[in-house]
Amino acid sequence: RELVLIANDMTHLIGSFGVQEDYFFFKASEYARERGLPRIYFSANSGARIGLADEVKSAFKVAWVDAAVPERGFEYLYLDEETFARLGPHACSTTREVDAATGEVRHRINYIVGLKDGLGVENLRGSGMIAGATSRAYDETFTLTIVSCRSVGIGAYLVRLGQRSIQVENSSIVLTGAGALNKVLGREVYSSNAQLGGVPIMYNNGVSHLTAADDFAAISAALRWLSYVPMTATSPLPILAAVDPVDRPVGFKPTKEPYDVRWMLSGRHDPVDGVFKSGFFDHGSFTETLIPWAPTAVVGRARLGGIPVGVIAVETRMREVIVPADPANLNSEAQVKQQAGQVLYPDSAFKVAQGIADFNREGLPLIIFANWRGFSGGQHDMYEEILKYGAYIVDALRLYRHPIFTYIPPHGELRGGAWVVVDPTINGDMMEMYADEESRGGVLEPSGTISIKFRKKDIVKTIGRLDQQYGQLAQGLQSPNLTEEQKAELQGKLAARVKQLSNVYHQVAWEFADLHDRPGRMHSKGTIRQVLRWESARRSMYWRLRVRVEFEQLYKRMLAADADISRTHSLDLLRGWLEGGSHPPQAEAAAPGPAVVWEDDESVATAVAERYEELLAHIALLGDAAHARKLAALGKEAAASTVSSGIEQLFAGLAAGEQQALLGKLQARLA
Repeated sequence: RELVLIANDMTHLIGSFGVQEDYFFFKASEYARERGLPRIYFSANSGARIGLADEVKSAFKVAWVDAAVPERGFEYLYLDEETFARLGPHACSTTREVDAATGEVRHRINYIVGLKDGLGVENLRGSGMIAGATSRAYDETFTLTIVSCRSVGIGAYLVRLGQRSIQVENSSIVLTGAGALNKVLGREVYSSNAQLGGVPIMYNNGVSHLTAADDFAAISAALRWLSYVPMTATSPLPILAAVDPVDRPVGFKPTKEPYDVRWMLSGRHDPVDGVFKSGFFDHGSFTETLIPWAPTAVVGRARLGGIPVGVIAVETRMREVIVPADPANLNSEAQVKQQAGQVLYPDSAFKVAQGIADFNREGLPLIIFANWRGFSGGQHDMYEEILKYGAYIVDALRLYRHPIFTYIPPHGELRGGAWVVVDPTINGDMMEMYADEESRGGVLEPSGTISIKFRKKDIVKTIGRLDQQYGQLAQGLQSPNLTEEQKAELQGKLAARVKQLSNVYHQVAWEFADLHDRPGRMHSKGTIRQVLRWESARRSMYWRLRVRVEFEQLYKRMLAADADISRTHSLDLLRGWLEGGSHPPQAEAAAPGPAVVWEDDESVATAVAERYEELLAHIALLGDAAHARKLAALGKEAAASTVSSGIEQLFAGLAAGEQQALLGKLQARLA
């Protein structure tokens, strides 16, 4: 496949970026963007080039306060007459002076330009240019950086701006080197760049997506990554022949107890009998990235029936996040934070949003296994901007240009704000939601709901309505002939009965609230498209994905033919063509196939594959009709003489036979 490869040369000025390097980098990046080609950057550099004007450095002189005692200081730097004449006026900006004491003609230096380009701010300007080029490249094509050595300053920013990165062990990504920082701090704090931006830092904070033992391993990982990505930004998905049957049941089933969610995605060997229980995706196809960062969220790429997809899933287990101590702060200590599963924290919300943004630009459909009880909303997490990162998820989904399936897995739950940020109405054209028959969804968990809507008084009222013994006691309490002692006795028995039944009726209330959160209600309220059964969910999702991918490709062709066509109208046309079985005039009628059942995704996908050329012929006619409408509209807008001139030019461009056919049609219309 074609790609654009950019690399630094560490043997030339330690890989630093000068003006020429910046321009070359910019043009290579532009080449990749214009053609939609993957842009791979091998990063090994020393940042923006630092330079001094050597021609001035070797010739300037010093105006001392007292030449005999130089330690008293100096007044300015200057060039003598001979040096100024030799360097010319372009090396420095100077002011001509005559020293009163010696009569020497001096050219006092105001500022130094230098005779060579690439000494200072021009390199920073070039760094800004390639930073912008990398940011644009991430938006417009596939970008990936392999950090094979140190990446300093602008080199570090290029890694982040390209977003996807593979960091080789013993490499570093730093803004300022350890030596320079030690000078700023006034003591030897850092012993190496690895302490600032090595793998333990950059892999754990989400800057590096993957790590590799050496350059060869990094290149292998890059090639695997590229296998999920279309050839160019506008090419179709690289769909492979399915080596794992799409009709097979999913062997591993999620449990109510915490488990490793990767087993659900990839499968695992049963610890009891050693038999492999398959996961949801094609065997061996799931590749996880950003593993140690925000560990309660799982992000990666996989294949479903050979179709590449982006994957977001949720850890159900308690995870640890380690914040290292800062060597520059003698009082700091490493911190270990516990993060519960099924909860969105600031870091995991950011990770989800980042993953969505990456998948979108890679042209991948997205499957979200949504299993969140909600957002963490404590004071610390509010301060750590959980609202901001949660909103980022909505922003990323709204801008997504490819099919998105949100699926609540078995024993999973989606509640409160976590439901809100992945609801299909965020991007109605692309998003669909599904729920497993054993999943739950609602504003709060049942315990939270009954604490607000089914309180103790409601439980007592329910006991009174359903419990016969309580009812008899309550009825007896209404008798007007009771003494105070008898009333007190009955009230005591009522209270005892309520206490006796409280636990079981609390369970009844919990069950009642839980019945509101089940998939059947979700479907009846139109909040999900379908209730799925886990064992067959792989098959159902595959055929739905096939349909959505094919329809998106056909819709792009229809838009190219008629820029004014809406998505709704295009789907109506496709349905009519597939269900009606009509053939375009120039298409040879094929033998009638089985009837298309629009609600059956396998039926629709099969029909699209079998009648693809026929659909393309329909789209070609759609384009012809659009061109005809444009010509007619131009005729209405332009003056008669202009229309006549245009028709003559069009007529002259036709072949003789086409001219005769057009004349015949016009004569028939006039007759």
